[in-house]
Amino acid sequence: MIVHPVLLDGAWRTSEGATGALRAIDPSDGSALEGRWPVSGAADLERALEAGARASVGLRAASPETLAAFLEDYAAELESYAGAIVAAARRETALPEEPRLKSVEFPRMTAQLRQAAAAARDRSWCQATIDRKAELASRRGALGGPVVIFGPGNFPLAFHALAGGDFAAAIAAGNPVIGKGHPGHPETGRLIAAACLRALERSALPRATAQMFYHCEPELGLRLVADPRVGAFAFTGSRRAGLALKEAAERAGKPAFLELSSVNPVFVLPGALVERAESITQEFTTSCLVAAGQYCTNPGLVVVPGDAGGAAFLEAAARRFGAAEPGVLLGAHAPAQIAASIEALARHGAEVVCGGRALPPPGFRFQNTLLRVSGARFLEHPDALQTEAFGPVSLFVLAAAGNEMIAVARRLEGSLTGTIYSHRDGRDDALRDRIAAELRPRVGRLIDDRMPTGVTLSSAMVHGGRFPAAGHPGFTGVGFPAAMHRFSALECYDHVRPHRLPPELRGPNPTGRMWRLIDGEWTQRDA
Repeated sequence: MIVHPVLLDGAWRTSEGATGALRAIDPSDGSALEGRWPVSGAADLERALEAGARASVGLRAASPETLAAFLEDYAAELESYAGAIVAAARRETALPEEPRLKSVEFPRMTAQLRQAAAAARDRSWCQATIDRKAELASRRGALGGPVVIFGPGNFPLAFHALAGGDFAAAIAAGNPVIGKGHPGHPETGRLIAAACLRALERSALPRATAQMFYHCEPELGLRLVADPRVGAFAFTGSRRAGLALKEAAERAGKPAFLELSSVNPVFVLPGALVERAESITQEFTTSCLVAAGQYCTNPGLVVVPGDAGGAAFLEAAARRFGAAEPGVLLGAHAPAQIAASIEALARHGAEVVCGGRALPPPGFRFQNTLLRVSGARFLEHPDALQTEAFGPVSLFVLAAAGNEMIAVARRLEGSLTGTIYSHRDGRDDALRDRIAAELRPRVGRLIDDRMPTGVTLSSAMVHGGRFPAAGHPGFTGVGFPAAMHRFSALECYDHVRPHRLPPELRGPNPTGRMWRLIDGEWTQRDA
């Protein structure tokens, strides 16, 4: 069986020094899919780094319009092959074609590319600052080296290393990308990379602006992110792997942008249960079980009153969990990993209410699972009881009173989101505000009265947060132009002659619409 090539230095090339080959698995029945894919060795990565370094130099001459035109053409090229890409993603992940892949994730992928193009063309993202009296000027510019992106397994399209939000942000900011595709969906990645290469061939950008390999041994990944030629790296995945990469990169002085584990706490206050317990139960069940719980914004921790209302809410949720068909997990290791997380929770006092076991073949599935623990026990072991179980699992904390709910909020680690349900008549407002005050410094997105799974593609969205949900609290992986700031460097020009300045820092406004800070005033006028 043929081993597919890798996309390096502007062309499809046979992997040099591959350390092995992998095959994709259909998670729904555990069968191996057609095709073999190389596990790249040091030679592939060296070629990618050399080509990426050259592309970085070439991209310095690329105008924002050229970058924007490529991103828009790439989005259109992907749409031309939407059927094949969606079908491959369905086979390799068992995620439903409708609505998930075709009507939700694919349009999100192309929308991100187009939003990044608009931000690049507008140029306001670079925060051009001009002090005429001091003859100083500054802006955000490209990093000067390729951005290495590790794509996740749970979003084969919208977060793909060569088409997702990280890719769009890095390119729009003027950086080449070296993408590590996910080994769980290599054919999906091949089709995406092929579309990217076709768009590059029509572009004035260097051909090595986008490169992709499928997999490598862990030690080579550590070497890759620490290489002096790298500008930064982005990673979405497990805490263990992400922190190992972060340590290697930061030891070499390389910026690391991570999305790791997040339990996304949901607080349901007493009045909300009185007002609309049934609808909240339905919302929670839908949110927790969508895609078999394999969303980074899955509500993995629910805090409710430890009274009859909270107990009834948990009982109703358990009935819905038991009645719902368990979804398909993304990989063969997922059931064992979920079981290990549940075991860790149980060792510290959590009790299984429903589910709790892996299901037998065919395919990879786990019972829909709820656990419970008292607020007092949670406060005794808050770290252990925030162990993420990446799947259809959630832990209920039954807190004795309002003050105990606040104490639970105070002991939470960083999460992408934090949610509070309260009564619409205001009776819960005092408690809600005290809990929100604790959640605000611990989450990237604070939510009222809705579950956290939806991540709107908006310039106001923050998809980030405090550790361990993210590696840095000051950045977002979703939303343009803010997502571009991760892959930029501040540049200052001191007494540089005007004609030698970048266009954004010269007297005339290069677009007529770009916002610049001139002598302390944000304006669109010429300097």
